[in-house]
Amino acid sequence: MKFYPICKRAFDVLLCIPAAVVLLPLFAVLALLVRLESKGPAIFRQQRAGKGGKPFVFYKFRTMRLNCDSFGASPKSADDHRLTRIGRFLREYSLDELPQLYNIIKGDMSLVGPRPLYMAQVAEWNERQRTRLLVRPGLTGLAQVSGRGELTQEEKLELDARYVETAGFVLDIRIVLATVGRVFGRKSIYEKRYSQTEHTRGEGEKSSGPD
Repeated sequence: MKFYPICKRAFDVLLCIPAAVVLLPLFAVLALLVRLESKGPAIFRQQRAGKGGKPFVFYKFRTMRLNCDSFGASPKSADDHRLTRIGRFLREYSLDELPQLYNIIKGDMSLVGPRPLYMAQVAEWNERQRTRLLVRPGLTGLAQVSGRGELTQEEKLELDARYVETAGFVLDIRIVLATVGRVFGRKSIYEKRYSQTEHTRGEGEKSSGPD
């Protein structure tokens, strides 16, 4: 475990740099489709909490119309009027998350880890939940393969803390393989209930891919 963080970072870079290069044509096509259907930038940018609570700029393909509240409630279904047609497709196959390969290359994120959440949410977490900040946030994580949209935020935070306590290469590989299965199975894409106590609060342009 001593060399796990170093090896994990090396794995992220060695995997994501070639992937980003190979996928550049796909990025260009998806960006064009987003722009053709809806005015505004193809890439959605938002500040999220990284390792140690340090803020970083998070990237994803824009899936909502330009005038939507970026901190509004997360879509509950594909019928949400805020989603564009290409946005629904991107979300259902997690293609909206692809720009985060550049977050991984930059060192803001890792392939596997707790999903990056709002800076404002950090103040709401208890001591155990804050342990998720001990590692880089991930493109996918334990919470995303354990229920995803079927889980409340409290359940996801508990799984994030559990990941930090048990992180290792075997677990990371299991999560990556499970993520592939969930993406192609299009399971639990939309968030059913944000919190155990709240029903309306959400994360706006938050991912519905690994999230």
